[in-house]
Amino acid sequence: MKGIIEAFGNSAVDLRDILFPRRCCVCEDPLCTDEKDICTACLEDLPLTYFWDWAQNPAFERLVRHAPVEAAASLFFFREEAGYSHILHSIKYAGRKELGLLMGRMLGERLASSYCFAEIDAVVPVPLHPLRKWSRGYNQAEIIASAVAEAMGKPLRTDLLYRKRRTRTQTKLHGQAKRSNVSGAFALRRLPEPLLSGTGSKPHILLIDDVLTTGSTLAECANTIMPHCKVSAASLAFVG
Repeated sequence: MKGIIEAFGNSAVDLRDILFPRRCCVCEDPLCTDEKDICTACLEDLPLTYFWDWAQNPAFERLVRHAPVEAAASLFFFREEAGYSHILHSIKYAGRKELGLLMGRMLGERLASSYCFAEIDAVVPVPLHPLRKWSRGYNQAEIIASAVAEAMGKPLRTDLLYRKRRTRTQTKLHGQAKRSNVSGAFALRRLPEPLLSGTGSKPHILLIDDVLTTGSTLAECANTIMPHCKVSAASLAFVG
Protein backbone atom coordinates (compact mmCIF):
# COMPACT_ATOMS: atom_id res chain seq x y z
CA MET A 1 0.00 0.00 0.00
CA LYS A 2 2.80 2.40 0.92
CA GLY A 3 4.45 1.77 -2.46
CA ILE A 4 1.19 2.50 -4.27
CA ILE A 5 0.74 5.78 -2.38
CA GLU A 6 4.32 6.83 -3.11
CA ALA A 7 3.95 5.96 -6.78
CA PHE A 8 0.72 7.94 -6.99
CA GLY A 9 2.37 10.88 -5.26
CA ASN A 10 5.33 10.82 -7.65
CA SER A 11 2.98 10.60 -10.64
CA ALA A 12 1.04 13.60 -9.37
CA VAL A 13 4.26 15.59 -9.02
CA ASP A 14 5.36 14.58 -12.51
CA LEU A 15 1.99 15.61 -13.94
CA ARG A 16 2.13 18.94 -12.14
CA ASP A 17 5.60 19.60 -13.56
CA ILE A 18 4.29 18.88 -17.05
CA LEU A 19 1.27 21.13 -16.72
CA PHE A 20 2.88 23.84 -14.60
CA PRO A 21 6.65 23.38 -14.94
CA ARG A 22 8.72 24.62 -12.03
CA ARG A 23 11.79 26.50 -13.18
CA CYS A 24 15.23 27.10 -11.73
CA CYS A 25 15.36 30.62 -10.32
CA VAL A 26 18.87 31.05 -11.75
CA CYS A 27 18.81 29.68 -15.32
CA GLU A 28 15.01 29.31 -15.68
CA ASP A 29 15.32 25.78 -17.08
CA PRO A 30 12.61 23.31 -15.95
CA LEU A 31 13.40 21.58 -12.66
CA CYS A 32 13.52 17.82 -12.34
CA THR A 33 11.12 16.12 -9.94
CA ASP A 34 13.70 15.87 -7.15
CA GLU A 35 15.03 19.42 -7.59
CA LYS A 36 13.76 22.40 -5.61
CA ASP A 37 14.11 26.08 -6.50
CA ILE A 38 17.59 25.73 -8.07
CA CYS A 39 18.69 23.06 -10.51
CA THR A 40 21.60 20.79 -9.68
CA ALA A 41 23.83 22.34 -12.34
CA CYS A 42 23.34 25.88 -11.01
CA LEU A 43 23.90 24.74 -7.42
CA GLU A 44 27.16 23.11 -8.46
CA ASP A 45 28.23 26.30 -10.24
CA LEU A 46 27.22 28.65 -7.40
CA PRO A 47 30.05 31.24 -7.20
CA LEU A 48 31.07 30.45 -3.62
CA THR A 49 33.35 32.89 -1.78
CA TYR A 50 34.97 30.43 0.68
CA PHE A 51 35.27 33.40 3.07
CA TRP A 52 34.35 31.14 6.00
CA ASP A 53 37.76 29.46 5.75
CA TRP A 54 39.65 32.75 5.37
CA ALA A 55 39.80 35.01 8.43
CA GLN A 56 41.07 38.18 6.74
CA ASN A 57 38.64 37.94 3.84
CA PRO A 58 37.09 40.84 1.88
CA ALA A 59 33.82 40.70 3.85
CA PHE A 60 35.71 41.00 7.14
CA GLU A 61 37.95 43.78 5.80
CA ARG A 62 34.92 45.73 4.58
CA LEU A 63 33.03 45.44 7.86
CA VAL A 64 35.90 45.93 10.30
CA ARG A 65 36.49 49.43 8.94
CA HIS A 66 33.15 50.45 10.45
CA ALA A 67 32.68 48.00 13.35
CA PRO A 68 35.23 45.84 15.23
CA VAL A 69 33.65 42.49 14.33
CA GLU A 70 35.28 39.18 15.24
CA ALA A 71 34.66 37.50 11.88
CA ALA A 72 32.60 37.90 8.71
CA ALA A 73 31.66 35.78 5.71
CA SER A 74 29.31 35.54 2.74
CA LEU A 75 28.14 32.47 0.86
CA PHE A 76 28.40 33.57 -2.78
CA PHE A 77 29.46 36.48 -4.94
CA PHE A 78 26.71 38.76 -6.27
CA ARG A 79 26.69 40.27 -9.74
CA GLU A 80 23.55 42.11 -10.80
CA GLU A 81 23.87 40.92 -14.39
CA ALA A 82 24.37 37.27 -13.42
CA GLY A 83 21.55 34.76 -13.03
CA TYR A 84 22.50 34.18 -9.41
CA SER A 85 21.20 37.65 -8.58
CA HIS A 86 17.72 36.13 -9.01
CA ILE A 87 18.26 34.20 -5.78
CA LEU A 88 18.21 37.36 -3.69
CA HIS A 89 15.44 38.96 -5.69
CA SER A 90 13.27 35.84 -5.33
CA ILE A 91 13.81 35.63 -1.57
CA LYS A 92 13.36 39.33 -0.91
CA TYR A 93 10.56 40.32 -3.26
CA ALA A 94 8.85 37.17 -4.57
CA GLY A 95 8.02 35.47 -1.29
CA ARG A 96 10.29 32.48 -1.95
CA LYS A 97 10.79 31.62 1.71
CA GLU A 98 11.72 28.02 0.92
CA LEU A 99 14.60 29.33 -1.20
CA GLY A 100 15.74 31.49 1.71
CA LEU A 101 15.74 28.42 3.95
CA LEU A 102 17.72 26.40 1.40
CA MET A 103 20.39 29.06 1.02
CA GLY A 104 20.44 29.72 4.77
CA ARG A 105 21.15 26.05 5.41
CA MET A 106 23.99 26.12 2.91
CA LEU A 107 25.50 29.15 4.64
CA GLY A 108 24.96 27.69 8.13
CA GLU A 109 26.58 24.37 7.27
CA ARG A 110 29.72 26.12 6.11
CA LEU A 111 29.87 28.45 9.11
CA ALA A 112 29.39 25.45 11.43
CA SER A 113 32.52 23.83 9.98
CA SER A 114 34.62 26.99 10.25
CA TYR A 115 37.04 27.73 13.09
CA CYS A 116 36.25 31.43 12.60
CA PHE A 117 32.68 30.89 13.84
CA ALA A 118 33.29 28.14 16.39
CA GLU A 119 32.30 30.22 19.44
CA ILE A 120 28.95 31.61 18.24
CA ASP A 121 26.27 31.55 20.96
CA ALA A 122 23.22 32.82 19.06
CA VAL A 123 22.09 33.96 15.63
CA VAL A 124 20.42 37.37 15.21
CA PRO A 125 18.83 38.58 11.94
CA VAL A 126 19.03 42.21 10.88
CA PRO A 127 15.55 43.51 11.77
CA LEU A 128 13.10 45.18 9.42
CA HIS A 129 10.97 48.11 10.45
CA PRO A 130 7.53 46.78 11.52
CA LEU A 131 5.75 48.64 8.69
CA ARG A 132 8.04 47.21 6.05
CA LYS A 133 7.77 43.73 7.53
CA TRP A 134 3.98 44.07 7.53
CA SER A 135 3.88 45.21 3.89
CA ARG A 136 6.28 42.47 2.74
CA GLY A 137 4.81 39.83 5.03
CA TYR A 138 8.14 38.61 6.36
CA ASN A 139 11.74 39.58 7.05
CA GLN A 140 14.01 37.83 4.55
CA ALA A 141 16.99 38.09 6.93
CA GLU A 142 14.96 36.29 9.60
CA ILE A 143 14.10 33.46 7.17
CA ILE A 144 17.76 33.03 6.27
CA ALA A 145 18.89 33.34 9.90
CA SER A 146 16.46 30.67 11.08
CA ALA A 147 18.05 28.15 8.72
CA VAL A 148 21.57 29.28 9.66
CA ALA A 149 20.75 28.83 13.36
CA GLU A 150 19.32 25.35 12.77
CA ALA A 151 22.35 24.26 10.71
CA MET A 152 24.74 25.57 13.38
CA GLY A 153 22.72 24.17 16.28
CA LYS A 154 22.39 27.63 17.84
CA PRO A 155 19.35 29.56 19.11
CA LEU A 156 17.70 32.15 16.89
CA ARG A 157 17.17 35.43 18.74
CA THR A 158 14.76 37.94 17.21
CA ASP A 159 14.13 39.70 20.52
CA LEU A 160 17.42 41.56 20.93
CA LEU A 161 17.53 44.16 18.16
CA TYR A 162 14.79 46.22 16.58
CA ARG A 163 14.66 48.89 13.90
CA LYS A 164 13.35 52.03 15.53
CA ARG A 165 13.37 54.19 12.43
CA ARG A 166 12.04 53.36 9.00
CA THR A 167 14.81 53.96 6.47
CA ARG A 168 14.89 54.28 2.72
CA THR A 169 15.79 51.15 0.80
CA GLN A 170 19.56 50.80 0.51
CA THR A 171 19.39 49.40 -3.02
CA LYS A 172 19.89 52.66 -4.92
CA LEU A 173 22.12 54.38 -2.36
CA HIS A 174 25.90 54.41 -2.35
CA GLY A 175 28.76 54.91 0.09
CA GLN A 176 28.17 57.61 2.67
CA ALA A 177 24.49 57.85 1.71
CA LYS A 178 24.01 54.25 2.85
CA ARG A 179 25.78 54.88 6.15
CA SER A 180 23.77 58.04 6.79
CA ASN A 181 20.53 56.25 5.91
CA VAL A 182 20.95 53.59 8.63
CA SER A 183 22.72 55.75 11.21
CA GLY A 184 20.83 55.43 14.50
CA ALA A 185 18.21 53.17 12.91
CA PHE A 186 18.64 50.26 15.35
CA ALA A 187 18.28 49.84 19.09
CA LEU A 188 18.48 47.12 21.73
CA ARG A 189 15.19 45.71 22.92
CA ARG A 190 16.87 43.72 25.65
CA LEU A 191 20.37 42.83 26.77
CA PRO A 192 21.86 39.58 25.44
CA GLU A 193 23.45 38.44 28.74
CA PRO A 194 20.96 35.55 29.34
CA LEU A 195 22.54 33.72 26.41
CA LEU A 196 25.45 32.68 28.63
CA SER A 197 24.04 32.34 32.12
CA GLY A 198 26.67 32.31 34.83
CA THR A 199 29.78 32.17 32.62
CA GLY A 200 30.79 35.77 33.24
CA SER A 201 31.93 36.24 29.62
CA LYS A 202 30.29 38.19 26.85
CA PRO A 203 28.05 36.19 24.50
CA HIS A 204 29.08 35.97 20.86
CA ILE A 205 26.34 37.03 18.43
CA LEU A 206 26.21 36.18 14.73
CA LEU A 207 24.36 38.85 12.74
CA ILE A 208 22.71 37.70 9.50
CA ASP A 209 21.63 39.74 6.47
CA ASP A 210 20.78 38.81 2.90
CA VAL A 211 23.53 40.82 1.19
CA LEU A 212 26.71 42.64 2.13
CA THR A 213 27.36 45.64 -0.09
CA THR A 214 29.06 48.51 1.74
CA GLY A 215 28.49 46.80 5.09
CA SER A 216 26.65 49.85 6.47
CA THR A 217 23.60 47.97 7.78
CA LEU A 218 25.51 45.13 9.40
CA ALA A 219 28.04 47.56 10.90
CA GLU A 220 25.28 49.72 12.38
CA CYS A 221 23.64 46.65 13.94
CA ALA A 222 27.00 45.46 15.23
CA ASN A 223 27.86 48.78 16.82
CA THR A 224 24.43 48.92 18.46
CA ILE A 225 24.79 45.55 20.19
CA MET A 226 28.57 45.41 20.57
CA PRO A 227 28.90 47.09 24.00
CA HIS A 228 27.20 44.01 25.45
CA CYS A 229 28.63 41.16 23.38
CA LYS A 230 31.11 40.06 20.75
CA VAL A 231 29.76 40.21 17.20
CA SER A 232 30.43 38.37 13.96
CA ALA A 233 28.42 38.73 10.77
CA ALA A 234 27.43 36.77 7.68
CA SER A 235 25.32 37.21 4.58
CA LEU A 236 24.15 35.13 1.67
CA ALA A 237 25.67 37.37 -0.99
CA PHE A 238 28.73 39.57 -1.23
CA VAL A 239 28.84 42.45 -3.71
CA GLY A 240 32.43 42.72 -4.90
